[in-house]
Amino acid sequence: MAPIPTPSAEPDDNPDAYVGLPVDRAERLARERGWATVRALQPGTIITMEYRVGRLNFEVKDGTVARSWKG
Repeated sequence: MAPIPTPSAEPDDNPDAYVGLPVDRAERLARERGWATVRALQPGTIITMEYRVGRLNFEVKDGTVARSWKG
């Protein structure tokens, strides 16, 4: 049987630090800090609820990050 892979560690980063930033700056900063996937979503967007290590989600209103969370 193949071994179960160990996921990479997530960046030691506070998602709340992105709230209030313009989305393009927030995405660039998140990638620089080591997030493998950065997802910008409009309010009310239907998304899957699985947790993905290394993914940072942004809820974007009027081009600004209104909410940010891991997974």
